Amino acid sequence: MNIDLKEMTQLAPIFRELFKGYHLSRSEPECYAQLSTLQDQYRALFKALGFELVCDPRGFYYFVPEQVGPQVNKTAQRLALFTFIMVEHLADQGRDPLAVLDGGSIGRHELPALLDKYRDLFLQAEVTTQEELEEKVIRRLTQLGFAEDSNGIYRFLPPMHRFLDVCLAVQHDRDLAASLHSNELALPAPVLLDDDSGEEIVAVEGDEVEESEEDALARAIAEEKELEA
Repeated sequence: MNIDLKEMTQLAPIFRELFKGYHLSRSEPECYAQLSTLQDQYRALFKALGFELVCDPRGFYYFVPEQVGPQVNKTAQRLALFTFIMVEHLADQGRDPLAVLDGGSIGRHELPALLDKYRDLFLQAEVTTQEELEEKVIRRLTQLGFAEDSNGIYRFLPPMHRFLDVCLAVQHDRDLAASLHSNELALPAPVLLDDDSGEEIVAVEGDEVEESEEDALARAIAEEKELEA
């Protein structure tokens, strides 16, 4: 494939954002438009440079990281947990979780009640105050391109589908387990890092299992590939 760098007028900002883990969607109109127009050229160029560009048909782009560091892993866990909580919270309110998390929004004023209702779950992610919820979760969502903050109104962007896919898969497994009346189906559990030892602890009902960083990374990559298949 012929790659014409002169056509790639947005190459520098596109690479900068993708490299830092940002998910490019229509919220960045110039970069998104050029990625959509020159998608094959960008994929080929980034592949030659050692980066895998994922072009999700639901309207966003991101790099698949070669290695996932502990802090990045913990951030992903917090964001996934927050998405699970939001799905349940919105459903309890009679609101459509998919409608809200796919282009909808919530207000900053809703966070205190959310934190109080799911305090035990947030404790697992080391989030105990509204300030920590905004700093460790909401701010990271906006920094990585999953949401936008407009004066305390948080609007969710298409990349949220990465976490919604996981939520729907877990719900499907739970429904299947219930229909089979079986407790033997292994369900994903939140993975938290032991900051003192640097090892990952996987919570599995009935057992305590230590998982190496290599095994955790291999599992995460396999799950990502299954979601993209």
